[in-house]
Amino acid sequence: MENLTFDYPAQRAVTARAHVGVVGSGDLEVLLSPASAMTAHVVVRTSVDGYGHIWKSVLDRFFTCYDGAAQIEINDFGATPGVVALRLAEAVEEAEQEGEA
Repeated sequence: MENLTFDYPAQRAVTARAHVGVVGSGDLEVLLSPASAMTAHVVVRTSVDGYGHIWKSVLDRFFTCYDGAAQIEINDFGATPGVVALRLAEAVEEAEQEGEA
């Protein structure tokens, strides 16, 4: 089990929470909530050790487009980078829809 943390600059506040996915065979869950500071803080808990450089690449790419100040928790059970990107996009979409309601 490996725990990784990443921080990214943010430009706008996030006002709602989101929870997408489930931790299970080959999948992951993403929990997104508003951050207390203008930064995005990501904590990854993964069952697969030694892939920190892959996580960094996926998150670096995601944060070239996403600028929300969020606390993001990712609980992984061997998801592929494509699934990670999909779940992150779903969490952002859900939080933005909640924030508009």
